[in-house]
Amino acid sequence: MGRKILFITTDQMRFDALGVNGQKIARTPTIDALARDGINYTRCHAQNVVCMPARATMITGQYVTTHGVWMNGVPLPVDAPSVARLLKEKKNYRTALIGKAHFEPFLDLQLQFEENRMGVQGTFGPHRGFDHMELAAHGARGPLHYARWLMQNHPEVADMFYPVLGPNLTQNSYGEGDTKAIQTKHNNCPRDLYHTDWVADRTIAYLNSLDPNEDWFVWMSFPDPHHPWDPPQSEIHRHNWRDLPVPAGYPGSREKIEKILSDKPRHWREWWVGERVTCYEAPPEFVPATLTTDQLREIDALTHVKNELIDEAIAKVMAAIKLRGWDGDTDVLFTTDHGEFQGDFGLLFKGPHHVTSLMHLPLIWRPAPNAKIAAGTLDAPVGQVDFAPTFCEIAGVALPDWMEGAALPKDTQAADARETVFTEWDSEHNGVSISLRTLFRDNWIVTAYGKSSIYEGTEGELYDLQNDPLQWRNLWDEPAAQPLKKELLAELRETEPKQKEPRRPVVASV
Repeated sequence: MGRKILFITTDQMRFDALGVNGQKIARTPTIDALARDGINYTRCHAQNVVCMPARATMITGQYVTTHGVWMNGVPLPVDAPSVARLLKEKKNYRTALIGKAHFEPFLDLQLQFEENRMGVQGTFGPHRGFDHMELAAHGARGPLHYARWLMQNHPEVADMFYPVLGPNLTQNSYGEGDTKAIQTKHNNCPRDLYHTDWVADRTIAYLNSLDPNEDWFVWMSFPDPHHPWDPPQSEIHRHNWRDLPVPAGYPGSREKIEKILSDKPRHWREWWVGERVTCYEAPPEFVPATLTTDQLREIDALTHVKNELIDEAIAKVMAAIKLRGWDGDTDVLFTTDHGEFQGDFGLLFKGPHHVTSLMHLPLIWRPAPNAKIAAGTLDAPVGQVDFAPTFCEIAGVALPDWMEGAALPKDTQAADARETVFTEWDSEHNGVSISLRTLFRDNWIVTAYGKSSIYEGTEGELYDLQNDPLQWRNLWDEPAAQPLKKELLAELRETEPKQKEPRRPVVASV
């Protein structure tokens, strides 16, 4: 009997959402305890800052340009490499994914994709190397298992959620919270029927179906704290938005936001004022400049509620693992797919913007206690491309040639060998294209813009995180920064994965 693996992901969670990473409002004692007993990686970056490309990187251990899911709506091929399949074939692991998968598009009226067919057909896999899948998204409508379960057992609840994936998909810029902030709603769904608790409960049910001597790899994937901001109304008393300060990254006045964004490449300000929609991940009618401080406070408060519910759900699962006698042999890796602006720069959601709001991820590895790996905090630059190799190391599986990352470092010496982490973005939406390539090194972030529908390919961003952690000052054109910029760009080009051609087609918007 070997080590078991619980892989926990959230969706669209900021690095600073956790107490262990500086959060002062939301309470996350369970996740903080995992960090205390394990390794907290304080400089993990996403390889892409939207769902499908990031999640494809997690399961394959490959960069975006290799696995080919270059933007949302591009399905990962069914026969793509999968670390779940590898662990199953090489070490006979039992494998499951409970919650949000999103390797295939959600908008699939013809049910082309197995993720969507399973819920309609009442099947649960196998798929992509997972013996068992029970899938959920951000609401109570659609073909996935959670939505079907609600409709069959609690149909009265379905209309209580914000309809982000419903018929108003392209018109969902309204809000029903106290401040009418975009995609907010007081959701009367009972807490025990909300998808956060459902994911935890279904994970426990799967674990309890296993033989005590079996090894397992279970990916528990929470859809929250991703928008819409509609946690159960019974829980929103936890944080009164009227009492909250605005987040530190919110510049304040319209004049200050205008000044900061005008110092960045033009699509930043154009989206903020509503001149050009370059953020295909936000409702097209949303104009960020209309966001009020009260609306931001309410969104912030609802996000804190969501994160606390996730922490409490993880506590239930950890208790179930302990009850089965597995805790000493179970590795737990906690992370997210990408971040959220949550008011930084006066913006919400995510999109073609390579700043720490979106790239910087929480990452905690609590090794199995019986493995006797020392706890600590490491600031090595690591990424999602390293997760699958880490699972291989835990399971004692040789690293396959198709993986491009490396197992996460476990001590300071191994961390010191890490110097850079790479992030990429490509999007084409309504005739607007953007291409970004980013390198993080030594507390510097450099982003080179590729030639696109609105850029010549000479533009970019350069930030000194030591002296400008909020990235309000773009040093790209500063004369004193030119030697360092040249050096970082040369390193970026040397390490950039080679683009595979042709690109796979986009088959859906999400």
